[in-house]
Amino acid sequence: MIDTGIVIKNVVKKFDDVTAVDNISLNISEGEVFGLLGPNGAGKTTIINILCGLLKPTSGFVSVGGYDMQKELENVRKFIGVCPQETVVYPYLTGEENIQLFGELHTMNKDLLKARKKLLLTKLGLYEASRKKAEKYSGGMKRRLSLILALVHDPKIVFLDEPTVALDAQSRHAVWDFIKELKENSKTIILTTHYMEEAEELCDRIGIIDYGKLIALGSPDNLIREYDAKNLEEVFIKLTSRRIREEI
Repeated sequence: MIDTGIVIKNVVKKFDDVTAVDNISLNISEGEVFGLLGPNGAGKTTIINILCGLLKPTSGFVSVGGYDMQKELENVRKFIGVCPQETVVYPYLTGEENIQLFGELHTMNKDLLKARKKLLLTKLGLYEASRKKAEKYSGGMKRRLSLILALVHDPKIVFLDEPTVALDAQSRHAVWDFIKELKENSKTIILTTHYMEEAEELCDRIGIIDYGKLIALGSPDNLIREYDAKNLEEVFIKLTSRRIREEI
């Protein structure tokens, strides 16, 4: 049985003279939907890239699924799925062909891959368009296809970096429902988003990051109470208003 928790201890990531992640420590539990919130440039995507092995921290310790990311990265890659901030699909392949390719890269069983394709295309509203080339898809359709590519191999831990950007309201809610299903199936999900109502709706806990530092941590309800706010958006504005003032 794979442990699907995540441990981050005193992680620092520097790029030249910029500290993108500044001594962050976090424990994310198995089956938790954890939201990473912050302004642009706060360090969210850098943390995601460290957790999925695309970047090495300058210092600190990270384990994903019980594996040390510095020493056992190949083990981690087998059971994580990543939907990156930038939509990545092959435009000259159909939606179905994109999924087939990614499934084969994960060495999936033929029958299982066929079943996963049908399930995911149906749930994310792309079944009818699955035989069209991805270059013909709208931005929102490409985004939903990118999400399918991250999930085709049924990963235990899922990193979703702004998964609903460019989606219309109806599609966004369909993705929300799908994320809730993932949680019901005990997936561990790390979500970044600029939509505060999305974080409030989906996340068990929230970590708010600014200038690479973790400045708040707790459930949406607890953060709203702690900062005497009407909703999570108001909490976010209260905590990150310094950045706004500095940019004016």
